[in-house]
Amino acid sequence: MRANPEAWATGSFFQVHNWWHLALYHLELGEIDEVLALFDGPIYGERSTVVLDMVDASAMLWRLHLRGIDVGDRWRALADNWMPVATAGNYAFNDVHAVMAFVGAGRPDAVKKVLEAQQAAIGRDDDNAAFTREVGHPLVQAIDAFGNGDYCTSVERIRSVREIAHRFGGSHAQRDLLDLTLIEAALRSGQRNLGNALCAERLAKRPDSPLTRLFEERAVSLGVAA
Repeated sequence: MRANPEAWATGSFFQVHNWWHLALYHLELGEIDEVLALFDGPIYGERSTVVLDMVDASAMLWRLHLRGIDVGDRWRALADNWMPVATAGNYAFNDVHAVMAFVGAGRPDAVKKVLEAQQAAIGRDDDNAAFTREVGHPLVQAIDAFGNGDYCTSVERIRSVREIAHRFGGSHAQRDLLDLTLIEAALRSGQRNLGNALCAERLAKRPDSPLTRLFEERAVSLGVAA
């Protein structure tokens, strides 16, 4: 199915998220032009300031970033829209996606402000304090470290919360981005045993996945796989 602007769904609060899932399908197949067409159309063509839409936009651009795809000026536009809401400290899941945009756009000062807002959130007496302390804050640190080329720290932070990441929300498809980031960070940091284990784990779960095969091939080329 190719992106068709005339067929964009309307009237549903989840219409952007539905298109996001279609873009994941194209990304899995390596059809980058289709992904970008969907991003520039129904996913983020209107440059929505709705947080749910911005979460989807961040997650899609980060996936492309992990694959080394140049997304041009798209990060800047998204980061601009995250700026007014990124330090609210109300939901750790949103914090992580805002920081993806800030890292992608090269805005370390904005990342620092989110980290500071998270510290304040941790001190509150509400559910998000726990979500932020246990999952959100380490993941923001992981995304920041990845953006700075500190892949070992990124691996460390993600691994520390990988088994409890469901606590801060999101679907399995959304949280899969954490595993994708972990695998990429492991490969880039040269952690042979971990990279091999992660690729084997993903291959066992998704043996017919083109993306999984791509990871396996990269692991072999980098001398990660046994």
